[in-house]
Amino acid sequence: MPRAVFLDRDGVINELLYLPDLGRIDTPFHADQFHLLPGVARAVRLINAMGLKAVVVSNQPGIARGHFSEEMLARIDAKMKAELAAGGACLDAIYYCRHHPEGTLPDYRRDCGCRKPKPGLLLQAARDLDLDLAGSYMIGDGLTDVQAGRAAGCRTILLGRKKCDLCRWMEDLAVEPDLIVPDLLEAVTKIKSGGP
Repeated sequence: MPRAVFLDRDGVINELLYLPDLGRIDTPFHADQFHLLPGVARAVRLINAMGLKAVVVSNQPGIARGHFSEEMLARIDAKMKAELAAGGACLDAIYYCRHHPEGTLPDYRRDCGCRKPKPGLLLQAARDLDLDLAGSYMIGDGLTDVQAGRAAGCRTILLGRKKCDLCRWMEDLAVEPDLIVPDLLEAVTKIKSGGP
């Protein structure tokens, strides 16, 4: 049964953006704003070389909020795949939650089972790709990624550094990743060496 490395997208694969009109850091709303983070193509290439499935699992509430369309999301996906391919890497599958309970578009306004921290995206991928979840990893930059990975039975890796606030939230939510590393390449290198 194949194993996977589940990857959150924004902040793990690509750069987050500061959107001055909204006054916040967010996901790219347009394909021109999408840029891979350094080392990501190499990391995904290592996942491919280890024989693990590379699967994106990402909340994309910008659809529900009307920030970008399904067509734009497809254009962003095409750019992501092209940039990875240029680095000799490929994704096996991409799963998105397009919903948000407070979405402005009625078709996407709901509390669903696929929105992380719920494990629905990982469980769907496991069904579709016949994956061994216990032997798989969830890599993300947020606690919702760790929670979704834990709920699906995966080992979890949090990108970033522990911060005092993050430590408090981890304690309050009883969510502790198996490992914390600074970036995706370091996470995949740890997986390759047998940990966590």
